[in-house]
Formats: sequence, structure tokens, C-alpha cells
Amino acid sequence: MSAPTPETVTASDGARASLEALRTEIAKAVVGQDPAVTGLVVALLCRGHVLLEGVPGVAKTLLVRALAASLKLETRRVQFTPDLMPGDITGSLVYDARTAEFSFQPGPVFTHLLLADEINRTPPKTQSALLEAMEERQVTIDGTPRPLPDPFLVAATQNPVEYEGTYPLPEAQLDRFLLKLTVPLPSRQDEIDVLTRHADGFNPRDLRAAGVRPVAGPADLEAARSAVATTSVSPEITGYVVDICRATRESPSLTLGVSPRGATALLSTARAWAWLTGRDYVIPDDVKALALPTLRHRIQLRPEAEMEGVTTDSVITAILSHVPVPR
Repeated sequence: MSAPTPETVTASDGARASLEALRTEIAKAVVGQDPAVTGLVVALLCRGHVLLEGVPGVAKTLLVRALAASLKLETRRVQFTPDLMPGDITGSLVYDARTAEFSFQPGPVFTHLLLADEINRTPPKTQSALLEAMEERQVTIDGTPRPLPDPFLVAATQNPVEYEGTYPLPEAQLDRFLLKLTVPLPSRQDEIDVLTRHADGFNPRDLRAAGVRPVAGPADLEAARSAVATTSVSPEITGYVVDICRATRESPSLTLGVSPRGATALLSTARAWAWLTGRDYVIPDDVKALALPTLRHRIQLRPEAEMEGVTTDSVITAILSHVPVPR
């Protein structure tokens, strides 16, 4: 690997500073939730997608909107319901009586950040409409592929409490999400801060009035992605990632372990996190930091383990404590 030039280093540092400024901007609208903010930024750097899980009212939608406003990106929201059709997401051909021809009307998927709200409340047929968009960054209508904007990120939400009337996401679609982030209820002090802001006139529907402004753009994202791509990974780190993923396939608590795609995802997120923290090389702590959000949705518990109170997070944590760490 060739040594970075001074110009490359300057561009990388500038992009990192811009992305670090996101926290300040998003904090003007969202209190706390730093891990979720970091996860969304990591996903943008890795060109991945995010599954957000949390009870209603913890600012999942506001978080995505604030991120988009801080990055000068377009965002759209789709409320997934049982009667939603694939064409409602991807777009469809519409007959134009004036020209006597069919014209393509783009769906909400043609955006930079797509918030797929309560994605597991729509049938599998509609869920699968996102598969091509998430994997290929394009939508094919009537045999014609249509590229999506860059960057393109799907931030899908699902409710961990209300499972009645839901359609669980199949393993193939879950595997398309780079990260699964949990959005917890705020601490007491954070909740006091939220109420104080609202009492002072904060309007979550008007981010501009809250002072949220763009601090990074497509050029910063491109520079950041180029820098992440040059972040070095030693053979020992590669072996460490593989050992963690192989351990999930041998765990007696699981019926499904992490696939090679999951191992590739963990390596990618660890590189992005290493770069965000100011290093041009990956260390074991980077892998550990991203293991839970990258792997928790790629494994399946055995029914008997689930009945005993075992969780996917506890299985991954136990594996991290047992797999030898390279020195």
C-alpha cells in the first residue's frame, strides 16, 4: 500500500472533522442516542443500510431527518402498512393520455435516506421490493434498470413490543442490513432535557428553526470513503474477524451463525470506526466495538435457548470474551 500524500491526509482530516461535527448538529434536535448517530455515519461510510429498533417515541424518525439535514441530503419516509404495494415504494409506469405513452413515476426509494417506518408491518412481497434497491442500488421497472442516488441508505424501523399483525423479515433481507441499532429510552436527565426543549418552543417538524444546518456534503462523504478504503488491516485482525464469525456457527445456543457476508460486514464497519476515531489501521477494539450491531441480526437463537432467557447480544458477548485476541 502506497504512503498517503499530504493532500490525501488533508482531505481525510477535513472529512473526518466534518463528520464529527454531525454530532453537534444532530444534538440540536435529538438528545442523546450517540451510538445510533455513530451507527448511521458508519453505514454511510460503508454504503450500508441500518435497521433501527426501539419503542415508539424515542426519536427514530427525527434522528434520520436530523442526519439528513446535517448532511444536506434528501430524505423520505414511507409508513409500511399491510396494504402497501411494491410499486408504492419503487415507482411505476403511468399512462400519459397527452402523449399516449407510459412514463415512469419514481417512488420514494429515489432519495438519499429512505426511512422505512415499521418495515415488518408490510407483507413479504412488498418487503422484497427493497431487496434490489438495497443490494444493487437500482430499481428495475419493465426490464429497465434505473440507478438510485448516491449516497443511498435505507434506515428501517421495527417495534420490539408490538408483534401482532407483523411479518418478520426473512433472513435474506435481514442480511442486507449492515447494522441493527437499538434505540433505547432516554435516561432521566435526557428526558428532562427533551421536555425542557419542548417547553422552550422546540418544534421537531422544523429543524431549520432549531438551528440544524448542513456541515458536510457529498464531497466530504466521498473523501471519507476513500480514506476508509486505505485503512490498513493486518492478517491477524482478519483472522480475528473470521474466528469470531466461525464461533457463532459452532455455538450450541444458535441454529444459524454468521455467514461470510457478515464477516465482510464486520471488517468494513471496523475499518470505518477505526478511521472515525483517528487511526489508519484497525485494532481488535474496533472489531469488538462494532460486533454487536453488525452481527446481532445475522444469527438465530435455538428455541430452548430463547426460553432460558439467552439473547443474541449475550451470545455474541460471550463469544467475544472467549475468542483469543491478537496481540
